Amino acid sequence: MSIEVMKIVTEAEQMAQERKMETLAKAKKIVSDAERDGQKLLTSRIEAAQTQVKLLMTRAEEQAAINEQEIFRETGKKCDELRLAAEKRLPAAAEFIIRRVVNV
Repeated sequence: MSIEVMKIVTEAEQMAQERKMETLAKAKKIVSDAERDGQKLLTSRIEAAQTQVKLLMTRAEEQAAINEQEIFRETGKKCDELRLAAEKRLPAAAEFIIRRVVNV
């Protein structure tokens, strides 16, 4: 083999090695960019989900407060009804007790 052919082969091997290194560097950059973009997207989605959770929690708390007031109102109404019913029976109950005590 002549020296000239060996030079050409050596240069071709060097060029192939350089292209391989360039391609590898490009591939690493593509992977790095994809990971960075993926991380940004993930962070964005997490923040959006957290915002949505906060909104849903606020709505749930507001609805719970409304329900609580309604329950208090209904309970108060039932207590008033029971108190009125008891007050209506009070004279009869007092008379019954007096008869038992006095034996009339």
